Amino acid sequence: MWQQIEFSLKEHRRGFHVVTGEIIGKLPTLPKVGLLHLFIKHTSCALSINENADPDVRIDMEGIFNHLIKEGEPYYQHTLEGLDDMPAHAKCSIIGPSLTIPISNGKLNLGTWQGIYLCEFRDYGGARKIVATISGE
Repeated sequence: MWQQIEFSLKEHRRGFHVVTGEIIGKLPTLPKVGLLHLFIKHTSCALSINENADPDVRIDMEGIFNHLIKEGEPYYQHTLEGLDDMPAHAKCSIIGPSLTIPISNGKLNLGTWQGIYLCEFRDYGGARKIVATISGE
């Protein structure tokens, strides 16, 4: 069985956000066993799996990425869309636009402390579109 749906996440401010519940709420009934593939249709945000318990992790992730990839560097050529745009593209390339998560017993088989992150790299990114492809039986 294959299913594919497209939906939007609500708008999130810049930062790292646990969106596991929001995504699960948009999905149809999952198969007993299978895979969920999530693809975000944007080049200035990303999807990741990381700790879902301590909010300090999300704050630290934002600090780390802002330290690694700074805004306003003089060598940036792509500057028409604001200071946060080119760094957002670079951050997206590091983390990536997609995830594949196993489905077991009709649920996402995530670890105890794992959650799905929306990594929003723009100050005003807007609602983000996701394509979810489900395979399984």
